[in-house]
Amino acid sequence: MKKSILLYSLACVFVTTSCDELLQIATEVQNEVGGSSDSGLSISEIASGLKEALEVGTGNTVSTLNKAGGYLNSPELKIPFPPDAQRAADKLRDIGMGSLVDNFETSLNTAAENAAIKAKPIFINAIKGMTFDDARKILQGPDDAATEYFKQKTSASLFSTFTPDIKTALDNANVTKYWSKITSTYNKIPLVEAVETDLTKYATNKAMDGLFLTLEKEEKKIRENPADRVTDLLKKVFGSVAK
Repeated sequence: MKKSILLYSLACVFVTTSCDELLQIATEVQNEVGGSSDSGLSISEIASGLKEALEVGTGNTVSTLNKAGGYLNSPELKIPFPPDAQRAADKLRDIGMGSLVDNFETSLNTAAENAAIKAKPIFINAIKGMTFDDARKILQGPDDAATEYFKQKTSASLFSTFTPDIKTALDNANVTKYWSKITSTYNKIPLVEAVETDLTKYATNKAMDGLFLTLEKEEKKIRENPADRVTDLLKKVFGSVAK
């Protein structure tokens, strides 16, 4: 049953509640093994370790994305030209307007990078609203259970929060202007099917995809890699799983 405490810590890399509820959860688990863990961790250490894991994971996610090139320079995260309009990008490159397409993609990704900072308070609100049953489901779930929890609880809020910011960023960076020029230029080509894409919706959804992918990676790193446990307490809490 010692493993229950450790698995709970691992499963909750991005999950914590109030200190009181964390203490309640830790107490219940420890009571199942006679009131203490073989690892020598106290209830307060487990609770503090989970809190630090949350801070490390969400902090790393936001800092990774909310910087120049956070999306653009990552092959996995880069927001590409809208797939349903890729034919327009290809055609424009064929006629020597590739720089217009490149400028558009750069501005699109910059908008997502600027919006990423808004994710952290949304995640914190979801954590505060987490129930004991939610925690148990995460404990019994797969390795990405915490990330999936956040998808379910925060997607609607993230979309509504990201959308106006991304629209403003797209406008300020002249992305709307680029897009209008791209589509109007392409749509004037004889015999082509006109392109009409909701650019803000597309960019918002792609920004959220990148956010959750990065969260999942941070969850996995802290679970598996000792080097990513950046404080002594994290090393103590998460390192004990290997024993």
